Amino acid sequence: MAIEEILVVDDEEDILKLLEYNLSKEGYKVTCVASGEEALSRASQLQPNIIILDLMLPGVDGLEVCKKLKIDGKTGQIPIVMLTAKGEDADIVAGLELGADDYITKPFSPRVLIARIRNALRRGKKKTPEENNAIKIHDIVINPERHEVLIKGKRVELTATEFALLSFLARRPGWVFTRNQIIDAVKGTDYAVTDRSVDVQIVGLRKKLGAAGKYIETVHGVGYRFME
Repeated sequence: MAIEEILVVDDEEDILKLLEYNLSKEGYKVTCVASGEEALSRASQLQPNIIILDLMLPGVDGLEVCKKLKIDGKTGQIPIVMLTAKGEDADIVAGLELGADDYITKPFSPRVLIARIRNALRRGKKKTPEENNAIKIHDIVINPERHEVLIKGKRVELTATEFALLSFLARRPGWVFTRNQIIDAVKGTDYAVTDRSVDVQIVGLRKKLGAAGKYIETVHGVGYRFME
């Protein structure tokens, strides 16, 4: 069985040493870097199984690193767990909307972090080969491996959450999904995301899709569906 590799990104040496010790003890191969620029370079080179990412980094900050990784076809599928002292709701929402799989605030318990890492790795392994296939419907092409959406050949920039939401609905045209089903599919069953946040994501997604936004239909009293 291959050893799973973790890329740890933090500018605090003590945190890097703590994480390297605890994660190595659990059997993971650990690579540590201290800047956003290094994180982007090493993530592309190493293709780790998961990335532990601090937000407050010198140069390119953690949110920008997350954004760049998620829109890159080579790194877009790598789970990211944010580990940071920034614990305000706005920071957490920003991280999750950019595609982070989990968000842990400092100070933290190494045991809890390891449990969250295992959970994120399990969710990543649940993806089937079919989920990586391109979706072609109406005048939209969705390419999961490239994290790319094209409408009539023109690329549309989406956040990781918007991309996951569109992919989920478009893969099952005509099916009606409740907001809770959408939350579970996009973020997993262990996220405290509200029904209202789904509505906000849909509004933003329709706006970015332009005329193609009409394909996402509201089913009043139930949820949403993608037109066949």
